[in-house]
This record gives sequence, structure tokens and C-alpha cells, in this order.
Amino acid sequence: MNLIKPKKLQKGDTIGLISISGNIKEPQNIERAKKYFENRGFNVVISENTYKKFRYHAGDDEERANTFNQFIKNKDIDAIICTRGGYGVLRIIDKIDYKAVSENPKIICGYSDITVLLLMLLKKSNIITFHGAMANGDFGKEKISEITENSFFETLSGRVPLIFKTLNGPVYEGEAKGILWGGNLATITSMAGLDFIPDEKFVFFTEDIGEPDYKIDRMFTQLFNIKKFRDNVQGLVIGEFTESDRQQYTTGIIKEYAQKYKLPCSDGFYISHGKDKYTLPVGCNCIFNTDDKSVKIIGSPFAD
Repeated sequence: MNLIKPKKLQKGDTIGLISISGNIKEPQNIERAKKYFENRGFNVVISENTYKKFRYHAGDDEERANTFNQFIKNKDIDAIICTRGGYGVLRIIDKIDYKAVSENPKIICGYSDITVLLLMLLKKSNIITFHGAMANGDFGKEKISEITENSFFETLSGRVPLIFKTLNGPVYEGEAKGILWGGNLATITSMAGLDFIPDEKFVFFTEDIGEPDYKIDRMFTQLFNIKKFRDNVQGLVIGEFTESDRQQYTTGIIKEYAQKYKLPCSDGFYISHGKDKYTLPVGCNCIFNTDDKSVKIIGSPFAD
């Protein structure tokens, strides 16, 4: 897999804060995020549609897609950080200029609904993307988590080696190799019917928010019913499943799949809708080892 890599983030770069999903309910958070990055030595551009509202989106489909394509083609913007998730990216993936993304590689970072964008860009533009902190819910808060902040800058500034740890023991022991691939579980299952699953072997990472056991069960079942997913998944890196009081069986459900397909599996990684989150390079080769309680990225996600 001959991946396209963006350049690493450096002080003085221009960060584009972009809204391609849900509308912004707390505009003060976006302004706070802008000030945060400026205080760290970056220039910041906020997309014009950020404060627009069309239903539950930050503008209609054309506005959101055009904004993304414009930011990609803008040579003055070095990195794109999404403002928030919600729902909406699935509606615009047919309007993304994937060729322009390949020709203008830059950091693209987000999570939750942004999972759709990250995985489709890897599939169709062959570019490494980043599953990590966003403006509204992370950098726009009055105090950002130290774990989130450190991981964001360590990953995007090109620290090598990149190692992501959990404190938890294995759910199913072993070692797995492949590209690091995944994101929000509900968002990934919403992509069923699209050509989005990697042709390469992959280590699957995932998390979710507000989903009860039976829905988590259903979503894992749906993914493992896809032959290409079954054939290529090599390991399960489990983040947090938060904000539901009906998750007493979640670990058992995941363990069943790990045992059935003999997939190394650990949980407790800082992959989450919560305050603590890693920034992960999507598409990079990695080694996941349950004994070491770690995912180690092989090589750099950035162009030399």
C-alpha cells in the first residue's frame, strides 16, 4: 500500500477549523479553540459555514462539501481540524474531491461522525488521516485534558516512535499486525453498502457513546457478517463505550468475537467521546501486542 503522507504540524502553520457535520450550538467554544491554537503559535481560519444551521447540519450538503473541497485546495491551509461530529458526512461523501485530496495532502483530524471522512479518504485518496481531538469538544473547553493535548501534539508533530498504551490486561491474548483502522462503531456500521473496508490486513480500533449492549452486539455482528471485514481484521483495540447505563455485557460481547476469530484484543485505550483521547494515525502500519498492552506505529505517518 503506497500511502500518501501529509507534512507534520509545525508552529506558524495555518490550521483550518471546518464544520462538515452537525451544527455548532456553542459558538464560544469555537472562538476559544481559535484562541487556543493562536496562543500556541498557529494561524487559524474558521470555515464560513461554521455557524450556519440547516436542519441539524452546519449548512446544507453543498455548502459543507464545497467548504471541505475549498480548504483542501487552499495552499495556505496546512492542517484541517474538524469542529465537531454529529451527523452529516455520510451525505456528502459523493461530493468530496478525492483527487484534490491526493494532490494536496494535509493533516485531517476528527472523530465520531468524521470517521466516515477519515475512512473514505484512506480508501479513495490513499492518504493517512488522524482520528483525534476536535475544536468544539476538546480545544474549545475551558480546560483541555492533558492526555488529549499531549497526544494531539506528539502525534501531529511527528514524534517517533508512536506508542499507544492501555492499563488493562488482555481480553484475548496475542499479537496482531496490519494497518491501524477504525473509529466510531455506529458511524462505521452506517457505511455498510459502501466500498470502505481496506484491502489490506488491519487492526480494528473502535469506541462509541450512548449505545446499550444490544446495539453494540448488533453492530459488531453486522461488521463480522461482512466477509471482507472478517478476512482482513487481525486484532481488536477497544476504547471506551460511554454514557449508557445498559452496558453490563459489552466486554463479554467483544470477548466472544475475539475468541471466535482468535483476534488479539485489549480494552481501556484512550479512544473515546470522553475528555481523554489519543490522536491515532489511520492507515499506518502497526503492531498490537496484548502482553505489552500497546499499539506501536511502524514508521512515520508524515512525509520526510
